[in-house]
Amino acid sequence: MMNKKKTPRMALLLGVACAVLLALASWYSVQYNDARLVAPTDLSTYVFRPQDLPMLLAALFLLLYVLGLSVWLIRGIWARKRRGQTAQTTRSLNPKLGFLGLLGFLGFLGFWSYPTHQDVTPFFFFLFFGFFGFFYEGKLSNTFMDERFRENRMRAEYTAMKIGFSILFLSAILLSRGKLLGSLEYSFIALSIVLSLVLGLVLFLQEYLLYRYDHSDSEE
Repeated sequence: MMNKKKTPRMALLLGVACAVLLALASWYSVQYNDARLVAPTDLSTYVFRPQDLPMLLAALFLLLYVLGLSVWLIRGIWARKRRGQTAQTTRSLNPKLGFLGLLGFLGFLGFWSYPTHQDVTPFFFFLFFGFFGFFYEGKLSNTFMDERFRENRMRAEYTAMKIGFSILFLSAILLSRGKLLGSLEYSFIALSIVLSLVLGLVLFLQEYLLYRYDHSDSEE
């Protein structure tokens, strides 16, 4: 079984590899395959050609990576919840894992994939901006969770959720007032982006605010 400490680093390397493969496949398609699957494509009339394989494989790897990373994130959240109920100290974590938040920038691939393939999946990468919270969680590694610390954690989670739901609520109201740029599709895309960013913001704020509250109490 892969060492748990190596898993986040491997996830980051795989994300970079997927982005590089997609960029290379796009370059190949533009240079040698008449920009097929890069330029807007009508999938209803699409006919497979062997030259399309690099682009199709790159898209498949990216999809599998997103699914795998999502499963890893969900499992990590549940494991942390279970451990937090019985543990006396916070888990040991390297603050450098905060660099995983850079995966959030892959969300900008959605501005290419939607016009090309009508695919909004990459926008959900914005969720991974929440991984920047690992930096602050790492700063609190092996901290004894006394009553004060647990109260600060509850306070941080409540504040983060309140901010996140407030942004989501206001966004939903604004987007429901009419078509964004005259299109319901754009409204849906905007809502998908906002949802991903809000979830990432909540994950980040939970760790940042806990770190801030804990250090504020320690300085008093």
